[in-house]
Amino acid sequence: MRHNLSEVTALLRDRRSISPERISGRKVHREIVELILTNATWAPSHGMTQPWRFTAYVDEGMKAIGPRLSEWYKKAAEDQFSQAKADKFQKRGERVSAMVVIGMVPDPAGRISHQDEMLAVACAVQNMYLTCTAHGIGGFWSTPEFLQLDEVRSFVGLPENGRVLGLFYMGYPEGDWPVSHRKPLEYVSRWVDSEKS
Repeated sequence: MRHNLSEVTALLRDRRSISPERISGRKVHREIVELILTNATWAPSHGMTQPWRFTAYVDEGMKAIGPRLSEWYKKAAEDQFSQAKADKFQKRGERVSAMVVIGMVPDPAGRISHQDEMLAVACAVQNMYLTCTAHGIGGFWSTPEFLQLDEVRSFVGLPENGRVLGLFYMGYPEGDWPVSHRKPLEYVSRWVDSEKS
């Protein structure tokens, strides 16, 4: 084997989404965010288009985007506005010391479908999650509707054909690392091992 399978399996099964509300005040340093994003770029992408784009906000940089989260929510919510949600985005922007806006820029030649490009970005986000887990950092991929605002796309520096696919919050969790479970494989798989299956 090329890698220790038990360690790889343990890492995969230890990955968790940890909401910003459960993140402590301990800062995530820029060097760790750089490693997380570098590992993200090793995700598979059809045609090697590497469509992922990352706008990283760390430390004082959070002051540039943190207050905007609640503003963008208010703008996009219109008649569905909830003060509780607005407050939640406000607090998240104040609480977290590192956040990455996940973007996608499709293949300029148009060879690869937008769906394939978005799936490649999702693979990159999984690499981010796993690298966070190895560091004991909680990750949380959030996809609020306000990310579709042109203003948000422009703010994070994506071109007109780019698309914002999420906010990825990072932080050291308060308390113990959460436990989880999955359905047994037989509930989510079907095996075909002969012509008659």
